[in-house]
Amino acid sequence: MVLSMAVPLVLHILAAVIWVGGMFFAYMALRPAMGATLDPESRPRLWLHTLDRFFRWVWGCVAVLLITGLWMVFGVYGGMGSTGAYVHTMLALGLVMMALFAHVYFAPFRRLRQAVTVRHNADAAFQIGQIRRIVGINLLLGLLVISIAAAGPYF
Repeated sequence: MVLSMAVPLVLHILAAVIWVGGMFFAYMALRPAMGATLDPESRPRLWLHTLDRFFRWVWGCVAVLLITGLWMVFGVYGGMGSTGAYVHTMLALGLVMMALFAHVYFAPFRRLRQAVTVRHNADAAFQIGQIRRIVGINLLLGLLVISIAAAGPYF
């Protein structure tokens, strides 16, 4: 059981760290630095290229989180009935986070790409604002999920 849990757990934690850490960096460090140093016309292209690269990683993280989470629940614990309420909560919040990410990717990020392509900076800035708000929500959810993962077994 120890070895069968070690591999999915490490992969699961790494995927969570990459996704949530990336959101924290973008929201708390990159965004304010860009606002302080770049002219408004330069920001949309940088955001597009930055998010394009980051979102590729997030898609991989989403896949790893789903696969390893289900692996641990069903392959190690024997199903959701054998897990604590904190695991159910993490799964539910994780699915909400994944849905919010999919929305960002297929709606405002797609529109950001279109706006940057035609150099419509006002629309690009609006889409960046949409992405920022949803990423802020997802960041808070991600930090909550990490807290539940760390403390859940002790409640």
